[in-house]
Amino acid sequence: MSLSQPLVGERTREQIRKSVTEPSSDVAGGIFKSLLMLSLGLALMIIAVLFVDQIVDGWAQLSTRLGGFLQGTLRSRSEDELLGVHQGLYGSFWIAVFVAVLAFPMGLAAAIYLEEYARENRFTSFLELVIRNLAGVPSVVYGLLGLFLFVNSGWLSENITNGSTVISAGLTMSVLVLPIVIITSQEALRSVPAGLKEGAYGVGATQWDMIRSQMLPYAAPGILTGTLLSMSRAIGEAAPLILIGAITGGMTANPGITDVGSLDEAFTAMPIIITTWVQQSGRDAGFLTAAAAAIVVLLAFVMVLNMAAIILRNHYEKKRVG
Repeated sequence: MSLSQPLVGERTREQIRKSVTEPSSDVAGGIFKSLLMLSLGLALMIIAVLFVDQIVDGWAQLSTRLGGFLQGTLRSRSEDELLGVHQGLYGSFWIAVFVAVLAFPMGLAAAIYLEEYARENRFTSFLELVIRNLAGVPSVVYGLLGLFLFVNSGWLSENITNGSTVISAGLTMSVLVLPIVIITSQEALRSVPAGLKEGAYGVGATQWDMIRSQMLPYAAPGILTGTLLSMSRAIGEAAPLILIGAITGGMTANPGITDVGSLDEAFTAMPIIITTWVQQSGRDAGFLTAAAAAIVVLLAFVMVLNMAAIILRNHYEKKRVG
């Protein structure tokens, strides 16, 4: 009896401790969840109000000539029947293509190297610190970098970018979002359970086989979320494009969306068109309606890209659960 008595006392004290701490943690968790849902609901309400407001302001363009607006070009008068955003859609689309082709694979490869292959030393720590600092650099600084590196540099400008073109814009935006892709991919890779890695090694897989067959499928939802955020930022930035030399006035060329032959010519993009039309609304009030319609088109364009990323993310989440 003397040996069992302390064990009973220990159990009693453990039960008392749990009865005291568990309710308090449940209350704190409930408060945090409520605040989180409240913040999410408030953010969605603000976005919905802004979206509806822009639809109302641009309804004169969207309701009467949506097709012509999507196929139209930059004009000096808002009453012009050929006014539209096709040239901006062309520039934004190919900027997104450059980001997807360059920034995403390079960012993912860098994240895999830093997480699985790089040794933990001062150089690696310094490199990760630099990457995180680069993610917070203002976009206008990247615009200056693109102006110097891709527009004004002799060899690159003469042989690859041809000055102020979509190629220069795409390369600049790829550099801009690259740190974000690396950081989000690293966080997604760190979330992979150690048991998956050990199980792969246990059946004789090499390190690359483990990464390809276990880590990447498990981390794919988080990686796609990061790419979604970086893509949205690349499409919506205006300051770097202004510095690179995007056209704000009339353009003679109006290439098709898939026309790669115009990538080395003068360009514009949706954020540039919106900024220009808002500025011109002071002398021509009709441009304010056109700018609102262009904002709705840009939001719809971003939402289509986001939906594609969400579908892929949900696909990998189902495979992970299965």
